[in-house]
Amino acid sequence: MASKVSNFSDLIQRVTASCLLHPLAAGRHDPDEISDHRTGDESEDDHRYKTEDEEEDDEVEDGERDGFRVLDGARSERVIEMEMMMGQVFDAVSAMKRAYVSLQESHCPWDPDKMRVADVAVVAELRRLGVLRERFRRSVGRECGGRERRLGTAGVTLREVVAPYEAAVEELKKEVKVREAEVQNLTEKLKTATRLGGGGGGGGKKGRSHQSKRKVSCSQAQVAAVPVPEIFEATMSSVNEASKSFTSLLLSLMRSAHWDIGAAVRSIESATSTTAESAVGAHHARYALESYVNRKIFQGFDHETFYMDGSLSSLLHPDQFRRECFTQYRDMKAMDPIELLGILPTCHFGKFCSKKFLSIVHPKMEESLFGDLEQRRQVLAGNHPRSQFYGEFLGLAKAVWLLHLLAFSLDPPPSHFEASRGAEFHLQYMESVVRLSGGRGVVGQVVGFAVSPGFKLVNGSVIKARVYLVPRT
Repeated sequence: MASKVSNFSDLIQRVTASCLLHPLAAGRHDPDEISDHRTGDESEDDHRYKTEDEEEDDEVEDGERDGFRVLDGARSERVIEMEMMMGQVFDAVSAMKRAYVSLQESHCPWDPDKMRVADVAVVAELRRLGVLRERFRRSVGRECGGRERRLGTAGVTLREVVAPYEAAVEELKKEVKVREAEVQNLTEKLKTATRLGGGGGGGGKKGRSHQSKRKVSCSQAQVAAVPVPEIFEATMSSVNEASKSFTSLLLSLMRSAHWDIGAAVRSIESATSTTAESAVGAHHARYALESYVNRKIFQGFDHETFYMDGSLSSLLHPDQFRRECFTQYRDMKAMDPIELLGILPTCHFGKFCSKKFLSIVHPKMEESLFGDLEQRRQVLAGNHPRSQFYGEFLGLAKAVWLLHLLAFSLDPPPSHFEASRGAEFHLQYMESVVRLSGGRGVVGQVVGFAVSPGFKLVNGSVIKARVYLVPRT
């Protein structure tokens, strides 16, 4: 026991001496220098300890090598995964491109069924790309780690997710605005129908008789083989109905855009009179607006092409020109103007629509009503927008174009006349747009402005000009 203690004390002394002779820098000295200062026993002990340390180091190095091998394997799997994901991305983009091409082809010629199928395919591929994007982001988040990285990625994802919803909200707001205008338009039509159908006694019978006569005329127009004045009368009734419908929609959009309707009416009246004072009440603003629309769209009616060119066919070959006009009338009567312009956007009727739309709808008006000039840009480019507003305008444009074709089909053509401001009211040639109580209602009143023109036909019948009456000043 005493010898063991002695050996243990000697061991402590040797270790202490080694530490004093070779402090912390000893690990950086050359092993040969250290061995010069040591005894034989010290060398043996150090060799024993060094061997144990080297074994530990070898184990660590082996572990590190194994770790690198695992890491290399993980990286290889990561590369394979990314390559597979990129392949899926390229496949999805190619499929979306094919679907989008099909969607474009379905527009011309117009094929609603093919369009719906192509639209579903495009949306499906977009969703597939979205899923791949989220997979990639989650994978990158797991690899990078770190709170800041995760927060940054989450912030970007949140912004990109919210952006489409914000755009959708804006589109919905525009759609709500259009729907409100449609509701107001239908309300105006309902009020008009109620007023026309609400008359009692003889007035109601007269109205029913007039409507039945109009139906007979329309039926004649469908089967007539030659142009007759009755067809012209029925077509003029269609023009007046289309004019009222388009004007009601335009007025509803103005109110939705918070226009000063009184100022707009005064501006319209000032274009036809030097009188600054407005003669129209606020509840009759639609008549002033209808007057403005009709004045623009009937301008050039007496010329065979509305002065869109210098053609003189009606003078050089009158019989042939009349036959061609009536043939065009019969061909076009049953056609949807949108479908016709989709096939022949730059035909004579298409040019007429473009010219009159740009004349009626001022750029500032369009920007105020719709927030942009997209419809105007399409019209200037030779196209025809597929909007609800432009579709309503095409209904009026088609009715006027058919009336124009009929006018040049008749021999001789109808005489076109308008009532001027301040003119005396003549019951034979005029009718008031505001309901009057018998014949006494016109006493002391004169024409405020013409709402729509009148025509005198070859058979002696007269299509009365519609006028707005005001008290004589």
